[in-house]
Amino acid sequence: MDNNDILIRLRYALNIRDIDMVKIFKLGDVELTVEEVRKLLIKSKDTYRYNNAVDDYDEIEEKEENIKCNNRMLESFLNGLIIFKRGKQDPKPGQPEIPVLKNSENPNNILLKKLKIALSLTSDDVIDILKETGVILTKGELSALLRKEGHKHYKECGDKYARNFIKGLAIKNRG
Repeated sequence: MDNNDILIRLRYALNIRDIDMVKIFKLGDVELTVEEVRKLLIKSKDTYRYNNAVDDYDEIEEKEENIKCNNRMLESFLNGLIIFKRGKQDPKPGQPEIPVLKNSENPNNILLKKLKIALSLTSDDVIDILKETGVILTKGELSALLRKEGHKHYKECGDKYARNFIKGLAIKNRG
């Protein structure tokens, strides 16, 4: 699942309008226009290939206006979503204002952590949301997904968990 697909799914699951997407990106220190946000929300050729949505994906034209969402942009969006939903938090003394981004960390782990924070979810809430989609996850497994990379019990979050978590959010928010 690529980052553009994550943005598309999140926008649908959380019922976010284009103008709110612009505000969220701005809160995450990324300046975009409504038109640029719409270009981010265009499915790429790779998304069709991955989802097997079309049998002959070579016939799908790659739209030139499509903007590729990188990990830094996705994390900025998620940081902005936290501020949008919960408000800006003042940094503690000696703490940098914006945390240093790591390109090596799996975007799915970041997605899970930041959505849990932004939506004020408990571990039980996350497990229940995943259960709605038929994915059974224990508290220990969830804890491993939420750990810092490099921790001995850290586990990389696969696309299955991320996709089903966003799908569960859509079921919860849209009915």
